[in-house]
Parts: sequence; structure tokens; C-alpha cells
Amino acid sequence: MAPIIVFGPLLASAFAGLFGNYVGHRAAQIVTTGTVLLAAVLSWIVFFDVTVGGNVQTIHVATWMSVGNFDVSWAIKLDSLSAVMLVVVNTVSSLVHVYSWGYMSHDPHRARFFSYLSFFTFAMLALVTADNFLQLFFGWEGVGLASYLLIGFWYKKKSANDAAIKAFVTNRVGDFGFALGIMALFLVFGTVSFDDVFAQVGSQTGTTLAFLGMEFNAIELIAFLLFIGAMGKSAQFFLHVWLPDAMEGPTPVSALIHAATMVTAGVFLVCRCFPIYEAAPSASAVVTVIGAVTALFAATVGVAQNDIKRVVAYSTCSQLGYMFFAAGLGLYGAAMFHLFTHAFFKALLFLGSGAVIHGLHDEQDMRKMGGVYKMMPFTWAMMIVGTVALTGVGFSFGALGLLPWDLGFAGFFSKDAIIEGAFMAGREGVFFGIPAFWIGVFAALLTSFYSWRLIFMTFHGHYRGPKDVYDHAHDPGASMAIPLIVLAVGAVLAGGLFKSSFIGDEADRFWGEALHAGAHGPAVAGEGDHGAAGDHAADTHAEPADAHAAPADTHAADRHAEAAEHAEEGDHGGGHHPPAWVLLSPFIATVLGFLGAIWFYVVNEGMGARIAARGGPLHSFLYNKWYFDELYNFVFVRGSRALGDLFWKIGDMRIIDGFGPNGVAGTTLAAAKRLAKTQSGYLYHYAFVMLIGVLGLLVWVQFSAGGQ
Repeated sequence: MAPIIVFGPLLASAFAGLFGNYVGHRAAQIVTTGTVLLAAVLSWIVFFDVTVGGNVQTIHVATWMSVGNFDVSWAIKLDSLSAVMLVVVNTVSSLVHVYSWGYMSHDPHRARFFSYLSFFTFAMLALVTADNFLQLFFGWEGVGLASYLLIGFWYKKKSANDAAIKAFVTNRVGDFGFALGIMALFLVFGTVSFDDVFAQVGSQTGTTLAFLGMEFNAIELIAFLLFIGAMGKSAQFFLHVWLPDAMEGPTPVSALIHAATMVTAGVFLVCRCFPIYEAAPSASAVVTVIGAVTALFAATVGVAQNDIKRVVAYSTCSQLGYMFFAAGLGLYGAAMFHLFTHAFFKALLFLGSGAVIHGLHDEQDMRKMGGVYKMMPFTWAMMIVGTVALTGVGFSFGALGLLPWDLGFAGFFSKDAIIEGAFMAGREGVFFGIPAFWIGVFAALLTSFYSWRLIFMTFHGHYRGPKDVYDHAHDPGASMAIPLIVLAVGAVLAGGLFKSSFIGDEADRFWGEALHAGAHGPAVAGEGDHGAAGDHAADTHAEPADAHAAPADTHAADRHAEAAEHAEEGDHGGGHHPPAWVLLSPFIATVLGFLGAIWFYVVNEGMGARIAARGGPLHSFLYNKWYFDELYNFVFVRGSRALGDLFWKIGDMRIIDGFGPNGVAGTTLAAAKRLAKTQSGYLYHYAFVMLIGVLGLLVWVQFSAGGQ
């Protein structure tokens, strides 16, 4: 079953890519879509088999490399972590394949497009089922290649080509760090196998590596280098600049790659390597800071963007920041829970945006929309569901003791667990916990504001575009509508249905040895009462489920012991679960953001446009994305061009060519040209030269004889 899940999309991709022009576009679509749908169904079967049945296994496929002590096999690792990712990747991919039947129906290169989609799916599956770092790196580079091909799918469009190159180059920066991290792993541990590396982490905490005369803690350095790779793939602060431009690709690409799958690879990497990060508190602090800054940065930029897809893209960047700062604080279960729920509502928003673009004849500028809910009621409803799920609408009835349960959409359960967990981490002494909490709350307010801004600018108020476009606006057909409905169901139910498994009372059994739910995650997200999972927290962290993952440093050990101590005390009255104001903070922030959007874009329609027209330093700063593109263009692009000019014009032309082709060779050529002029072809010229020569010889002989 597992080999079919992983390699089926690869075979389908090869069929569509190699034979699509011969068998026709329809046959290529049927084969690729059918194969990925089959993989999605099998993935759900594997998911329940692993997480409920406990059938954790590693399937050896083949020996990949064997050189001396370097022995790497290709294997399929099936544990709860990979099972969750299989469900996410194949469910979203299958729905995107179906959606693309309608969205790409008029494209003349559909077979190539579906081939690329299936190839990406295979690469992502290879990544998440890897049982060693080298196989993971293979999938890592594979999704990078597929991303490049899909972003630049419309290669005759210059902006698409530029965006593809930008994504490729930016990711190479991160991947260079990732490759160095894998090399350092092999240097320290002598293996790249997950199990073997994690088993040795505790014994290697004191190991140092020397570089340029400096000593580095080996585990900290490895964790940091691995995170550099995660930053690039998951578009974190400093390496985020490629993600908004990637919207130049077809909208189904945005939903598949840049919302639910590839961009979550970095989060998956950090969670998969949690034994390393547990033993590297400094690197974990870097993860927390970068994640929190990314959540804040992307949320602030999202409020000023006008392209409907770019708003959703910056929302993705912000939500990834939540996942990372959760992982940095040790809330691995909460990070994966948000990754899981985020896949549903963010794919829904991207595909819903695609339906808007499709229905408005490829218009993406929200300033040219408005009032289209009457023409596109189904799309409006789907976007409302996605927005409500993203903004985390819900209420902690159970935690506040008002009802036996909490009630809300998917984002409420997962995002609030991260925010509350950050507060708990800070209260237990984690330095960046409280700042991360406040950033999370403020980012939630901004998320609500820009999400409802998108809804109001697109669907409400007065239409601001060409009348003929409005008159022909329409909802999508069945092939595009069905995936939206399925994703909407997930956006509504995924949080409540899976909360207990991911971060609640069942988390210990659900994750098994694959993952720690997090020192604070279960303690704030138990069933009914947020403090009711204290016993689970003690089980999970006082005695880790994975023997390989026991905290290897005293800081981590103390933190886990403290969590266990609180749990044993049964402190449910406020000692080990967030106070009421913390539980209410995300809800209040969401409401304030919603009211702000109503004030600016409904009650005072046009106020936002007037503010934008006036400009001002704050609006310009946010609209221009903190001027990162300009900064990078000045430092790196112009700097690289200046360095290239230096080597070319000075090093090559003046020095090398000056002393080479234009120096010695040039002088020789000039002399040869002058000598060539003596070859006139006239006999009397040659006779005259011979006479001069004879005369010179006679003079020499005469002087020689006289000297004797």
C-alpha cells in the first residue's frame, strides 16, 4: 500500500509528461488525477492504521548508496508524523487535481501541468516518508524543482519567469545551510539515519566543532543549519521574499505548494528533528524569534496588499510563523495540529480566490472588485467559511467552565492552542514565551482585519471594475466547486474532531514515539478544560514516549520536570493552565480586527482607498513589504552585479586580457602586421633588400678583417 502511495504519482507524472501529447490531455488528466485520488484514499487508511492501530513500520525499498561507512537505503517510514503529512499532501493534492480540470480547461498545455502537479506530489511524499536525512534532502530538492517548474509554468510571461528564478535562488540559500547541516550530522554521528542520529543526541551534547579558529557546540550548530533550510522552504523572515512573487503561477499551484504542502516542509523538518532541538536551547530560541517575527511581519504587510492572492500568500507566511514559534517553544504537537488544520482552510482560501479570478476574467486586483456576492454566492459562502476558520472564530466554553466543550472552527482550536501554549511557556521560564504570546495575539488581530478586508473589498460594497466583467461574473463549475465543499467541511470540523488526538488527552497514544506533543501543548488544550490534560503532560514529558528523545540538557530536563510537577499537583485553578483573560485574548483580538474591517470597508466604504491615496510613511512601509525587495536588490542584486563588473571589467578585460590577448599577443600581432607590409610581391623590392643584405655582409667582413 505504501509504495503505491509514494510511487504512484511518479509513474502518473511520467506518463502524462512523456505521452501526454500522444494520448491527449484528457487521458493525462484522468491518469494523474485518478492516481493521486487513490493515493489520498490509501493515505487515510494508513493514517488510521498507524495512529489508531499502532502499526508503525519502516518499509525497506532498496539500498541507495553504500560507500565505506556511508550506507543509505531508500525506505518508507510510516509513523504518526509521516501519516499526518501523507493525509495532508495527498488530500490537498487530489482536490487540486480535480479543481484544475475546470481552472485549466482552456490551457493548451494541460498534460504538462498535470505532470508537474503529480511530480511535485511524489517529491513531497518522498520527503515526508524518508527515514534518513539524505532521502529527505532528495525530496526537499525535488519539491524545489517542481515549485520552479510550476511557478514558471506560463514561461512566456516574464513576471512568471522572474518569480520562478527568485524562488529557486532564494531556496538555494536555505538549502545550502541544510546541506551543511547534513554534512555536520554525518561528521558528528557517523550516520544520516533518523533513528541512529536521535539515539546518539544525548551522548553528543558536549561535542564541539572547530571552524575558522572558533569552537561551536555541535548539536546547536546542526540545529541552526537545519533551520536555515527550513527558513528557505517555509518562507520565514529574511528568506520570505520569494513567496508573494510565487503567486505568478496558476492558482491551483498556489493552493497546493504555497498553502498546504511545500511551505510546511520546514515545520515538518523541525518537528521530525525534535530530539535535536530539545538538546539545542539556543537554536530553539532562534526558531522561536524568527517564527514570531515572521508572524508579525507578514500580518502587517497583508493589511496593505491589493492582489487577492498576495493577501492570502502573506497570510500563509504569517501562519507558518505561528507554527515555527510553537515548535521553538517545544509545542511540537500544537505546531503539527495547526499545520494540519491550516491545510484545509488555507487551500480553501486559495482555491476560492482562484474561483473569484476565474469568474472575473482573470482579475486579481481587489480594487477592481466589490459587490460580486450577488453574482457569485457560492464562492462568497466558501470564502466566508475559509475566513472564519483562518481567523480562529470560536469560544473557549469548556475552558471557562460554561459548557462541557469548546466550540469553534478549525483555526480556533489550533491557533489558540499555540497562543495559550506560548503564554504557559513564558510563565514556566522560557524567555521568549511571553513576547511570542503577545505577538501571536496582535497577529491574530491583524489576521482578522486583513481577512475580512479581503471579503469586504471583493464581495461587498460597490463594484469598481469594468461593467462587462461584472455582467459575466459567475460561480465555478462542478469540478471546481466540489473541492471547495470538501475543504470547507475540513475547515469547519478538522479542529474539533482531531484536537484530542493532536494535543489533548489522546496525544500520547496518537503520536507514540514520533513526536512530543510539547511541554505546554497538552496542558492548555485538554478536553473540556484546558488544564485537564495535566496528567497527560506529565506522562509525555516526565517520561518521553521516545527513548531517543529524552531531553539531553539540564534546561530541557528542568522544563519537563517542572511541567510534570505542576501536573502532579493537580493545579487546575490557574497554576498550570492559562487564566481566563489569556483564553479570551485571541477571541477579543479577532472581534476587534473584524470590527476594524467593517469600519474601514463597510461603514466608511472608500476610507481605505483614501488612506492609500494619501500615502504616508506607514502605508508606504507596509505596501512596499518593509522594503525588503528594494534592500535585497541594493545589497545582493546590485552588489552581485558590481562584483561581477569588477571581475569582468578589471580582472578579465584589463588584467587578463590586458596582459594576455591584448598585451603580449596584441604586441605580437601588431609587429606581425608591420612585418607583413614588407611582403609587397614586387621583384625589385626583394632584389633591393638582397642587395642591402649583401652590402651589409661585405661591410661586416671588411671590419672584421681590419680588426685582425
